[in-house]
Amino acid sequence: MNKPIFELVDQLPTGGLTVSVLKALDFVAPGEWQNTVGFVNTIKHVTGEEDESLIQQIGERAIYLYNDRSQGYQRAMWLYQTVDGTDKALGAAALANKVGETIPLLGFLNSVTPKPDKAQTIDLALKVVAELVAFCQINGIPGDSIGDFVGSLGEYSGESLIRLAALVCIDGVIPLGPDFIQKALNFISQISPQELSQNTTFNTIQDAIPGNSPGGKLDFIGQSLDSVKGWMNGFVAQNNLTQQNVTSHLKSFVEFSDDKLDYLAAFLDVSTNYYEHTGTQTLARRLIERAVAEI
Repeated sequence: MNKPIFELVDQLPTGGLTVSVLKALDFVAPGEWQNTVGFVNTIKHVTGEEDESLIQQIGERAIYLYNDRSQGYQRAMWLYQTVDGTDKALGAAALANKVGETIPLLGFLNSVTPKPDKAQTIDLALKVVAELVAFCQINGIPGDSIGDFVGSLGEYSGESLIRLAALVCIDGVIPLGPDFIQKALNFISQISPQELSQNTTFNTIQDAIPGNSPGGKLDFIGQSLDSVKGWMNGFVAQNNLTQQNVTSHLKSFVEFSDDKLDYLAAFLDVSTNYYEHTGTQTLARRLIERAVAEI
């Protein structure tokens, strides 16, 4: 990891397309997410502490824990960054900085190519696996602890909950429809390890995925996806999620027509980094909470 945790948190954007998208998803997780930015500010937000010397101690302990390579924090951060960082278009960063402007999607149709359903499904599945493995790394448990991860989903809140809400809406519902999880399971059950190995994200994170072979890793991906089926179907049903009601919340800052949802999904994929953004916030929170407990 090139940057210390305090720098990653300090450099989180306060606006832009990623933040706008996450704010737009407040309708599925009302009041859950605040875009807390800055390491010291995050310590104050998480702990309610105002004593500068204690804040300093908490920060130093959190930084020490992050830097300790025997812990899983850096690995989790790498996973959050990597599943968001592959397959980005040139100019996405500049585009993401257009705060308060309505971006017409039509202007990007020549430069943004929608993914085939199979590629979209694999990326969705790999984000689920990254979430699972990062959860295990942060909590110091074996990386194949599917049961512990699924059991924790009901307790997700704040930045962790809005991240999964974005995963459901942006990588699931918009490109694949509200029955995306079943479509994804069907696709995963039909692809071969050779097809999986052609995916850029898989090739980058495969060493972090449990399994002794490409076939074993594919099995683990399928098991991970199947394990969250109940939670994700429940989330879709509880919030009555359809392509129309999800996209209606995005139209205040992105102009598009309803017959271009595959392009919208591709546009959001290359122009936002919601996984890294909220993953950084999750990791900072966990480090701070542990630091407080150990001081």
